[in-house]
Amino acid sequence: MNSQFADRMRSAHRSFIREILKVTENPEIISFAGGLPNPRFFPVESIVAATAKVMQDKIANPLQYSTTEGYAPLREYIAHRYAKRHGLKINPNEILITNGSQQGLDLIGKIFLNKGDFVALEKPSYLGAIQAFSLYEPQFHTATLRDDGIDTEQLSALLDQQPSKLFYTIPNFQNPSGITYSDAKRRATAQVFQHRNTIIVEDDPYGELRFIGQDLPPLKSYLGDNAILLGSFSKIVAPGLRLGWICAHNEIIEKLVIAKQATDLQSNTLSQRLVYQYVTDNDLDAHIATIKHHYGIQRDLMVSAIEQHFPPEVTYTRPEGGMFLWVTLPNPLSAMDLFNHAAKANVAFVPGKAFYVDGSGNNTLRLNFSNADAHIIEEGIKRLGLTIKQLLLEKTACHIAA
Repeated sequence: MNSQFADRMRSAHRSFIREILKVTENPEIISFAGGLPNPRFFPVESIVAATAKVMQDKIANPLQYSTTEGYAPLREYIAHRYAKRHGLKINPNEILITNGSQQGLDLIGKIFLNKGDFVALEKPSYLGAIQAFSLYEPQFHTATLRDDGIDTEQLSALLDQQPSKLFYTIPNFQNPSGITYSDAKRRATAQVFQHRNTIIVEDDPYGELRFIGQDLPPLKSYLGDNAILLGSFSKIVAPGLRLGWICAHNEIIEKLVIAKQATDLQSNTLSQRLVYQYVTDNDLDAHIATIKHHYGIQRDLMVSAIEQHFPPEVTYTRPEGGMFLWVTLPNPLSAMDLFNHAAKANVAFVPGKAFYVDGSGNNTLRLNFSNADAHIIEEGIKRLGLTIKQLLLEKTACHIAA
């Protein structure tokens, strides 16, 4: 049967993270692996109340088919929020509602990428984007992430050598690294693309989850119609609703609508109505403030535990928001080797190699702090630190013996 599948499926693989998560089905496992919001902060009662209201609206039947573009009041709300937070003047017609921002990535790949087209990525980059774009068989090339964002000199040289159709970036609390672009780096990155025919795909699922420092403007503030901005309700309301959006120029939205119609006709009408009712009846900013408060505490606990339990040779990021922290092990330690040993101690994480397209990153790993309570973070990092120290001792002993 293999000969009957499309050529693109030969290089397509299951999500490495989804496969890793199977390990965490054991209730004894302490998991820092999933990119999960903390369910303690899902607004369950408010969603129940919103559901009751929506279902009583018999005239605007929430169980009926709707438009591909999405529920108009919700698109208006998103446009207003961009104006409120960043001063962006976005027309609601420039917003397309999607089944999470992950569908947005797939639709972008579908309308822009031909086989062999070049796509520029951060190094490391989000596995879900790599997976979504890979189905359209592009060629990836990467520029390294520094502590303040992408290496713009390296990126510029890369684009001089090989122009890219797309550049995919997560400037706020990047997944997997947790790194945030500084204001200067945002301006420098925008400058790189000022006179290039490259579409910037700016993914921003975590931007509202800043608990240290001040919010910074999106790249779209500097690049205008040359940038596509993706957002999501998954991290600020609830992921099970599967609602995200794409904000782009009308010409791009038109092509995205055509692609979406061929995919699913429209996003879930009921979810769209529920979310709009929820944000109408409740103070979303107050809800986000609660999430940020607790995630900030959890981040601080993880950093403190790492300082206490990891050997000094290990380096790690100190995110200002979001959900992830990035760890680099000293050579010659392998994160996959560590994963296998840590699993025996009932601790799980995501080895970093999955976030690279060039086979590097063997000594890196991602830790999620948002979905772990205080005692879990302390115990899990303690076990992980002990495992790292044991592996270092083994490697040192083998080196001496050799």
